[in-house]
Amino acid sequence: MKKFTLLPALLAILLWSSLAALGAFTQRLPPFLVTAIALFIGSLLAIHRLKEWRVAPRTLLIGVAGIFGYHCLLFTAFRTAPALEANLLNYLWPLLIVVLSPLFGLGKLTGRHIVAAMVGFCGAVLIVSKGKLDFAASLPLGYLFAIAAAFTWASYSLATRKLPPFPNAAVGGFCLLSSLLAALCHWLFEPAIVPNNQEWLALLLMGIGPLGASFFLWDKAMKEGDPKQIGALSYLTPLLSTLILAISGLGELNTISWIAGALILVGATIGTLGRGR
Repeated sequence: MKKFTLLPALLAILLWSSLAALGAFTQRLPPFLVTAIALFIGSLLAIHRLKEWRVAPRTLLIGVAGIFGYHCLLFTAFRTAPALEANLLNYLWPLLIVVLSPLFGLGKLTGRHIVAAMVGFCGAVLIVSKGKLDFAASLPLGYLFAIAAAFTWASYSLATRKLPPFPNAAVGGFCLLSSLLAALCHWLFEPAIVPNNQEWLALLLMGIGPLGASFFLWDKAMKEGDPKQIGALSYLTPLLSTLILAISGLGELNTISWIAGALILVGATIGTLGRGR
């Protein structure tokens, strides 16, 4: 069964890769509204195990801080910094999962893990930026929010291994409370917009997949797998996202995309193969 420990992580990564394509159908909607609705739908995936949502206050706080805190910081980054650079800095989280693992007592960091994470990050830089980056000489506040978002998701992912054991279904409670907080932010900071039929369908798919089932799969992956391997593997997210956009006709592949893809696959391979293989 050991060889299947990366399967939940791969499935979560695949679901997150669909977010950009689905997001293309909700661009008219404010981000906190999208998050609130999708997370609420995601929480319903575990509603049949409602009794398992009861966890220690510290566990609940970390769960909500991870899911809501990450999205809140990321959306703030997109509002206060160029979207391209903010998204690139957000993709520091797989690298941070690898680098911070020893601080959480989750094994020693080897040169192989560092090389894998850095090669994957270089691939992410290319595929997100398409070879065009323009970081301002002065650091916009939004960049700090993007880095904080990356730290938040990496820390949440690693912290789930150190918390007292809690049921996987409890992630539904994290999603529900995060949904309510996102709804509050929408009410306070965003204009009221009613989704149309196409947008409701996209929101439903988001809630079932990238903002729903993915969190349950990720929780399982981080509890059972090696976080350093999972971190290296996570750079498949921007690669698969680009491929899905290209296949669906919402994006295109170029030479830089193929080079980036090769770097990401090399990094993921180095990071997930056992020592000596």
